[in-house]
Amino acid sequence: MAIGSYGTIRPSDVSPADVEIIMNYTATRDVTDSFVLSKLDAQTILRPYFNNSETGGNAGVEVLGGLYNLTLPATQFNALGIYTLYLRPAQIRTSITDCGVLSALPNVKGIVINLANVPTQYVNKFVPQGLVGFRIEYLNADGSKIPNFFRVVTSCFYCEPVVTNEVNTSQKAIRYRYVDGDSNLLFLTLSPSSSPTNKPNATPFIGQPDQNIIITNTFFNPVTIEIEMVEYDISSIAIALYGNQTKSIDDGIYTIYDSQNNIYRQYNLYEIRDQFNALLYEVRQSRGNNIDFSKNFTTITS
Repeated sequence: MAIGSYGTIRPSDVSPADVEIIMNYTATRDVTDSFVLSKLDAQTILRPYFNNSETGGNAGVEVLGGLYNLTLPATQFNALGIYTLYLRPAQIRTSITDCGVLSALPNVKGIVINLANVPTQYVNKFVPQGLVGFRIEYLNADGSKIPNFFRVVTSCFYCEPVVTNEVNTSQKAIRYRYVDGDSNLLFLTLSPSSSPTNKPNATPFIGQPDQNIIITNTFFNPVTIEIEMVEYDISSIAIALYGNQTKSIDDGIYTIYDSQNNIYRQYNLYEIRDQFNALLYEVRQSRGNNIDFSKNFTTITS
C-alpha cells in the first residue's frame, strides 16, 4: 500500500428533498426519439436507510450513506417496456438580481439573489453559508444553457444595498454590505471571480443582472438506472422449464405448477388431422382464466 494515498470518494447521505428523478418510458428499445420525460416525486419514492447497532452507527438517526430504497409507484410503472430513471441533484431555477461588490471590500465581487424569486420549497437553503459548494450555471436570453460553463459558490450571507459616493463616475453607486439579521437579499461570492495577476483587467464572468441561472447542489453525481418491465422473469421461466407438470389423458389439459405446487398455467393439448386422419398439427392452446382446479397436483399424485 502506497504511503500518502487518500480516498476521495464518500458515500452520499443526501436528503430525498435534494434529489430530482426524471423518468423516460419506451415500449421497446427500437424507440429512440419522440419520447416524453416526466418528473417523479423523490421525497415519496426515495427513502434512505439508517444505521443500526450491527453497522456500528447511531441506530435510527444516522443515515447509512449511499444506500437508498427506491419504490416504484404502480400507477406510473404499469406497462411493459423500458423505464429509464435519471437521478440528479435538485435544480433551483432563479435569476440574478444584481452583480456588485461589497462596500467595505470593493475587490470582492459577487451576485445578489432576491429570495422572492426563489421557489418556495428551496428558500430554506438560502441562508448564510447555506449554498457553499453549490454549482451555478447560466442561461442565455433564449432559455438555452451556456454549455460547459459554471461557477461554484464560495460564500453567501444576507446583505442590503448601500449608496456610496464614488470619485470614478463609471463605478456603480450602489454597493452591498453584510447584515446579521434576516434579509430578502443574499450576496454570493463565486469562484473563480478574481482577475489573474498577469492580466488584472480580465475579470471572469459571474453573470449579469436579470440573467436566469440554475443553482445545483454537489452532494452526489447523477445516476442513470434502467428498469425493464417484462411479462416473464427468470423465476417464471424456471417454473415453465423445471416445475412439476401434468397432462390429463382424457381431456388433454396440460398443467404447469409453481414451486408450491399451485397451478401456474393451463393449456389445452390436441391434434388436428385431415380427412384421411393424417396428423397435421399438434396444438397447445392457452386456457387463459378458464382454470380447471380439479387438476390439483396434490390430489392427482396422492
